[in-house]
Amino acid sequence: MPEKILQELDGVSETLLMTLFVRARESQRPDGMIRDNMAVAMVNQIDCDFTRLRMQRHDEIAVIMRMKKFDKPVSEFLSRSPEAVVLHIGCGLDTRFERVDNKRVEWFDLDIPDVMALREKLLSKKSDRYHTLAMSIFDDEWIREIRQVMPRPLLCVAEGVLPYFTESQVKSLFLRLRENFPGSELVCDAHTSFVMWVDNLHLAHAKVKARLQWSIKSGRDVEAWGEGIKLLDEWNYYDDDEPRLKAFRWVRLIPSLAKSSGIFHYRLGARVNGVS
Repeated sequence: MPEKILQELDGVSETLLMTLFVRARESQRPDGMIRDNMAVAMVNQIDCDFTRLRMQRHDEIAVIMRMKKFDKPVSEFLSRSPEAVVLHIGCGLDTRFERVDNKRVEWFDLDIPDVMALREKLLSKKSDRYHTLAMSIFDDEWIREIRQVMPRPLLCVAEGVLPYFTESQVKSLFLRLRENFPGSELVCDAHTSFVMWVDNLHLAHAKVKARLQWSIKSGRDVEAWGEGIKLLDEWNYYDDDEPRLKAFRWVRLIPSLAKSSGIFHYRLGARVNGVS
């Protein structure tokens, strides 16, 4: 029997194990909404008590819905700009590149060194168009790396990441992207303060040290952060009447709750000669 791979993730990084476990569990259901065999293989390889990190079932369904919804704007962006650059912020152990690769995109997966070291033990590099960046998104080195493959349209994806940072940190990221890559686009998720409070209770129960810090009232709040920041599209978790949510489908009937968690697609500044 192969030896398990040790992991010493902590804080925000540890939350990636929660979503990995969700993907693996869902993939093994006969009626699963996804089939992620790579997630199943990684769970079997990692030395971790995943049962401690198990979410409530409706939260697991929401994670799967979120993953699928994030894939959609990426695929649509690549259909419009096949040779674009995609920067996956806080990639964790996600396999989005394998899911949406069009054989032409230049892809960068970014996460902190401990996460990327674990990722490299579990996932092999499959393309010269795929790159890893072992650093914080608040470093400057990734900007230099992205510039080496420009000018091309740039899409940044941050799934389940930005709410763990402060508003000032998130705002600084938006403004740095607008300054360095005008016309780039960013897809991220965000929640109201109520959902942030509830999610932090769940994290405390799971004995995970990370806590959500950034919340919004509306996706348009971010437009006030700077000239040229524009909300292009949004999707809220309860927009779709997903049967697997069962009793929690009633949330759709209460506007303040129905719009309490969403995915938001922004353009950051004006394009320069049609290129980010």
